[in-house]
Amino acid sequence: MKIRQIIDKIDENQLFVPAFQREYVWKRNDAKNLISSLIKDYPTGTMLTWETNNPPELKGKYKYDENKGAVKIILDGQQRITTLYMLMKGLIPPYYTEKEIENDIRNLYVNVESLELEYYKVKMMENNPLWVNITDIFKGLVRERDITDELEKRNNGERLPRERETIISNNIISIKRIEDRDFLEQIIPVKATIKEAIDIFYIVNASGVNLTDAELALAQISGYWPNARDLFKKKLQDLEKQGWVFKLDFVVYALLAVTHKMGSKMEKLHTADNKEKLMEAWKKLDGSVLDYVCNLLQSQAYVDHTDEINSVYALIPLIAYTFNKPDGKLNEEEIKKTIKWFYYSQIRNRYISQLPQKLDKDIGIINDNPNPFDTMLALIDEERPLEIKASEFIGRDIRHPLFSLMKWYFKSKGAVCLGTGLSLRKNMGKKYSLERDHIFAYSVLRDSGIYDMNNQFHYAIAQEITNRAMLTSTENREKSAMFADVYLSNVKKQFPNALKLQSIPEDENLWKVENYEKFLETRRETLASELNTFLKTISIGQVTVSTTVDLMDMIQSGEHSFLEFKSTMRWNWKENKLDKKMEEIILKTISAFSNAEGGKLLIGVTDEGEILGLESDYNTFKEANKDHFELHLRNIVNNAFGKEYTATNLNVRFPIVNDGEICEIDIKASSKPLYLEVTDKGGTMQKKFYIRSGNTSQELDIQETASYIKKRF
Repeated sequence: MKIRQIIDKIDENQLFVPAFQREYVWKRNDAKNLISSLIKDYPTGTMLTWETNNPPELKGKYKYDENKGAVKIILDGQQRITTLYMLMKGLIPPYYTEKEIENDIRNLYVNVESLELEYYKVKMMENNPLWVNITDIFKGLVRERDITDELEKRNNGERLPRERETIISNNIISIKRIEDRDFLEQIIPVKATIKEAIDIFYIVNASGVNLTDAELALAQISGYWPNARDLFKKKLQDLEKQGWVFKLDFVVYALLAVTHKMGSKMEKLHTADNKEKLMEAWKKLDGSVLDYVCNLLQSQAYVDHTDEINSVYALIPLIAYTFNKPDGKLNEEEIKKTIKWFYYSQIRNRYISQLPQKLDKDIGIINDNPNPFDTMLALIDEERPLEIKASEFIGRDIRHPLFSLMKWYFKSKGAVCLGTGLSLRKNMGKKYSLERDHIFAYSVLRDSGIYDMNNQFHYAIAQEITNRAMLTSTENREKSAMFADVYLSNVKKQFPNALKLQSIPEDENLWKVENYEKFLETRRETLASELNTFLKTISIGQVTVSTTVDLMDMIQSGEHSFLEFKSTMRWNWKENKLDKKMEEIILKTISAFSNAEGGKLLIGVTDEGEILGLESDYNTFKEANKDHFELHLRNIVNNAFGKEYTATNLNVRFPIVNDGEICEIDIKASSKPLYLEVTDKGGTMQKKFYIRSGNTSQELDIQETASYIKKRF
């Protein structure tokens, strides 16, 4: 079918999009790439259609009338077709509303001489007749003569070279020719049922990355429960007004959790026998549970909106737990335990990776364990230490979840904006929305000659969350680049308790630029101490539970700041030989963990989490067993860092995982700096200093090392 015909059929109510299709999610770059491909005569992709007398619910205002016969539905390719409709007509197609267009890709401009595509840029396009809105070309509002006349006018009436006119003319023709390009159409048989059509839609999308499992499940749900999508969207719109922004995926996870008690296997929702169960579950979620959980977090956990949460999926276990309560309410101790777990789930990144598997685990605990949140908290503790250390703040910016915890803690104390004295709780009006401003203005720090962007470590220190205070936006504008000692002195006079309520040191000597790093050290220690106390005392009556994290679950969750995988200790898999250089990599990881907050090293596991085991390493010793492996491991650590370090800082085990034996090394944070001597390419021994940064071991240069040691030890 030609693209021109597709557009016409949409306007003539002959081509529709089913309600189970997701919203328009393409971005501007996707639109540019599609048009560029079409201009170059590259393949356009395909569309999957289904002509039927029994269609599912349709998007848009049009209502199917069986007296009008069969209708044709776009099952796949609607993102491309919608893009073409919007760019060719300059309008939103009738099957969408403005709210369903996540990114408006209209007003794309083309340079009719170079065929470069860009969205409007004043400096590039103003007063340049070569840049034309591509929609105007499709609508016939721009002609070649208009452009060449304007170019000649700007060139004192001198006629353009014939070659240049030809290029412009051919390019405009190439753009117009897009309308007559064929869009390959694959057709589902008319006799197919709605379920069969959605199954085909699922198969087409399951092989790509276009739709998530939750979106595909929602498509199936919408097939047997036609108005489900609209009901879910209405609820999400209501929650958004209160600051809680969720996507439709979130609703699907919630439904899966409460109906099938799991966080994976979305295919459980695909069949129509779910309909009654889902409708009943949604009635409870919509009517009480979702509102209750959001209000609980706002009123008891001081979470005012989802922007403060690093993973909204931490709400799914809370929703499942509340859903299971006969009256849909928690008692005081239950509330405290859920909030305590929620905080730790955020700062220890519980749901940043392996979401379905972790939800499976936690929802299973919710449904089967008498002390679910105590048990789930113990699981987090097994994976990553609960205690917050002052060193965790070093170089962390506002994207780190510790910053959200700081805000929640400040709000729990009744903290106020430093300049207006207004509460940090959710304020009305844009002028009083919360912002996070530097205490020591970055421009002041930069002008001191130390904290510019040329030194990555010093720049990170300048942006650190311990150099941030919570202000209303109106105060942030007035504060500007004022020196910290001047600003904080004024705050102390106007609002005597404001600094203490935001854990800001009140020693005025620390407010001077030359004492900036001492200020940070003091505030890090204060925050670590106060936050640990805050978290520990939320729920005093915590039940001691006996639990261990399944090591395979931990491996599947991937590497992070407290977990590292290494395939081998000394066997080079690439070259298939013994390579003692590999031992330096192990020592590097151990030193990096020790110089940071400690961590766990697993040997015999690839970066991707595949279990290789230790057999190849074992075979490098006279006696191929774990005893000789451990003896050698301890010897190389002894030689590198000393026997005392090895005895007090390492705990070595050899668990069996998926029938493979691996080495598990728990590494404690060191009380003093740990340097590693490594051999450079010239064979010279050099001392190196490593720290753990994210999921990698990072080397610091001499200056960065000195700064880090001063703060860490």
